[in-house]
Amino acid sequence: MTGAEQMREAVGEHYGKVAGQAGVGCAPNCCGGSPQASLDLGYTEVDLTSVPEGAKLGLGCGNPTAIAALREGETVLDLGSGAGFDCFLAAHRVGDRGRVIGVDMTPPMISKARANAEKLGVKNVEFRLGEIETLPVADGSVDVILSNCVINLSPDKAQVYRDAFRVLRAGGRIAISDVVLIGDIPEELKKQVEAFTGCVSGAAPVKEIEAMLADAGFTNIRVSVKEESRTFIEKWLPGTGAEHSIASANIEAIKPGAASCCAPSCCGG
Repeated sequence: MTGAEQMREAVGEHYGKVAGQAGVGCAPNCCGGSPQASLDLGYTEVDLTSVPEGAKLGLGCGNPTAIAALREGETVLDLGSGAGFDCFLAAHRVGDRGRVIGVDMTPPMISKARANAEKLGVKNVEFRLGEIETLPVADGSVDVILSNCVINLSPDKAQVYRDAFRVLRAGGRIAISDVVLIGDIPEELKKQVEAFTGCVSGAAPVKEIEAMLADAGFTNIRVSVKEESRTFIEKWLPGTGAEHSIASANIEAIKPGAASCCAPSCCGG
């Protein structure tokens, strides 16, 4: 088994356990497990009360729906959708004419997300089992891609961005919250699987992310580091100095081409 396969297996095993334990977070203390932490990440009280109990598992490092500028009728894809929290927020924004697809590699998460969708009674959301490097989504079928603190966990981030480019329509965009590398990670921290599944040791530098996005074909690339995120990152793995190595960032880019139509029946078709 290769190192990449081992890491993917470790991540899948960890998040399978998280699916059955609401509020556990992606590491013992990380990723917004409490309501206050979720507010600190950019969610609102309305966001937190508009989804079923158990949909918000505390696995994010930002609020991608806040930067996505979602419009009614758009098709949205969430990479690493977990129990469905961001999908449900997106579903509300795109309305009945829109569609939201969540992809997650962990069967227990998919089961949990589908159960949450049934509780909420939403009809414009579906969840698919798959890996974000090889998305179970057709070419050119998506207007917007969201992801919340997931791509850093991939052992092949460049392939994630290439496949994201593939499934986007011309003019489509990505709106991603993720952690990025802003300083050297201590060697002992790198070796901890907990640090990887806890969104730390898999983070890539900003310049590297920008290069991967450009190589995939994206334009209008912007990676905005949120310096204030160090405050909550310090709580993820206390005493390790992780807050000096990583920060949360908003990652945005566009697939070149004509602006995508916001609904299948629009634009005079």
